[in-house]
Amino acid sequence: MNEDSILYEDNHIIVAIKPYNVLSQGDSTKDPSMVDYVKEYLKEKYHKPGNVYLGLVHRLDRPVSGIMVFAKTSKAAERLSKSFQTHDVVKKYLAVVHGKMEKEKDTWEDSILRLENGNSVLSKEGKPCSLSYEVLEYDEEENCSLVSITLHTGRHHQIRVQFASRGHYLLGDQRYGVEDHIQIHLFSYYLSFLHPTTKERLEFQAFPPKKDYWTRFTV
Repeated sequence: MNEDSILYEDNHIIVAIKPYNVLSQGDSTKDPSMVDYVKEYLKEKYHKPGNVYLGLVHRLDRPVSGIMVFAKTSKAAERLSKSFQTHDVVKKYLAVVHGKMEKEKDTWEDSILRLENGNSVLSKEGKPCSLSYEVLEYDEEENCSLVSITLHTGRHHQIRVQFASRGHYLLGDQRYGVEDHIQIHLFSYYLSFLHPTTKERLEFQAFPPKKDYWTRFTV
């Protein structure tokens, strides 16, 4: 974790860019996670010999990159977690999806069910999920679209499942799309929330690295 990955830091929170294929939080693989990297960054920056507190208040899927916020105190973690639960946080993603969308903008409301094998599917037995999207550009040569997505709920693999179920799988999505051996084209580019202490609304924006299908678009 280097300073270029840090978008903001104060005594209560730290906002950073999660790289692709890095866990948000440690799991059974024992691979290093964002929590590990940010903790190590804080330990080195402030020369702390012991353990550093860091509160994880939301997650991004391992293949997905983009903006994450972490809490540096337990009180900040409690307040930020509540903001995510009550949908006071605005989360927007950029995605490159297969095909041309039928509408330039739309809102999809479905029910999504998480299966025991780790996948999710749309099912009436699942939990409600909702997102809105807007098409930013369409590449006719590659037959793919760049879309901005506002996530209203945070279900497991929600964006990937809702788009794939309508025939617009995300490029590079090895699970719900086509095994094309490229990185999934999903990036958390905008995050807005109330500061847990000052109550000021903060906004952060970043853009994906220019590689693969991202280079087809002006963003």
